[in-house]
Amino acid sequence: MDEPLADRRVLLGVSGGIAAYKAVLLARLLHGAGAEVDVVLTAGAERFVGAATFEGILARPVRSDVFADIPRETHVAAGRAADVAIVYPATAHTLARLAHGLADDLLTTTLLAATCPLVVAPAMHTEMWEHGATRHNAELLASRGVHVLGPDDGALMGGDTGPGRLVEPETALHTLRTVVAGGPALERSDLSGRTVVVTAGGTREPVDPVRYLGNRSSGRMGFAVAAAAARRGARVHLVAAPSELTTPATVTRHDVVTADQMRQAVFALLGEADVIVKAAAVADFRPVTAAATKLKKGDGPPVIELTATVDILAELGAERAAAGATTPVLVGFAAETDDAEANGLVKLRNKQADILVVNDVSAADAGFEVADNRVVILDRDGGRWSVPLAPKAVIADRILDVAVGRLTA
Repeated sequence: MDEPLADRRVLLGVSGGIAAYKAVLLARLLHGAGAEVDVVLTAGAERFVGAATFEGILARPVRSDVFADIPRETHVAAGRAADVAIVYPATAHTLARLAHGLADDLLTTTLLAATCPLVVAPAMHTEMWEHGATRHNAELLASRGVHVLGPDDGALMGGDTGPGRLVEPETALHTLRTVVAGGPALERSDLSGRTVVVTAGGTREPVDPVRYLGNRSSGRMGFAVAAAAARRGARVHLVAAPSELTTPATVTRHDVVTADQMRQAVFALLGEADVIVKAAAVADFRPVTAAATKLKKGDGPPVIELTATVDILAELGAERAAAGATTPVLVGFAAETDDAEANGLVKLRNKQADILVVNDVSAADAGFEVADNRVVILDRDGGRWSVPLAPKAVIADRILDVAVGRLTA
């Protein structure tokens, strides 16, 4: 397979956050892919990682001063020469400057002169990312066609955790490959004009006012699919079970709790959907009756009678089949602990889905509550794609690749 980044010129802007060290790893990956990498450091970035580190890896000079090396290459020439640009990491301050067209250092002046696709990868504390001003700046950039990559949910500086973590270098590399392979457009627009409905997270079925039956799903996979679909031009509705994850830019979020509420939300959107991705871990059973008041420990273990919840994917498949339709494209997930692929094939047929994503949730490094996954994607015509361990953002794009193939067939 040809390497999309080979002999391409990549402008790597690094701004001043603790995650700047990951830019060194991205530079190495880009160099290994055959790209010509021009690194531009902000003054803040130089306090975290020095030019010598990048120069040692790339054997190319690194710039940080708008007034330096002008005879060699001006900021305008550097911007024009780039095939793709990425700011990794992009601090809240850098996002604000880019959103409002400020040009007060070499990085921002170079990017204003650039005509190539631009990717920004935010990294900051959760409170900063969720501040209205920062979200507005990210959405403003996205509305101009800038690819806003992440942030992820995970460990942050100082022992904190939450949304705001810089996406991993491998995810950034995959994104740059995708952008470059798509030609002059910033991002693949293969879902432009389409509506994608995504479910995410684990539903909760109440036992009493304080207890519920649930599962370990974090929602990361569904949120990653929603973000990827939005980047590819879709109108995205995210039907989310309880989750602390941040809603991806430009995505419309519908919060639900129970399986029945999720069903109602999905069927309300069915008429406009071109693709439905059922990434949520929907509870299989619920109590027949939820107690109106808290069950007391002193009363002994309660006897809870269970009944099956609705099977949303199977209902969608049956309704589509009854109508003789081929859309929406239906994508399901099968979280398995044994005979994963065989069980997935059975579910694919029984639920009349088009695509089923199978993952073994017994693996410690993939599946629930972690940032990575490994899956096998099956389609109803016998197609099979194995995706090795990768960030869920990468998995999301592979799933959408298969869905788009069916949608446009």
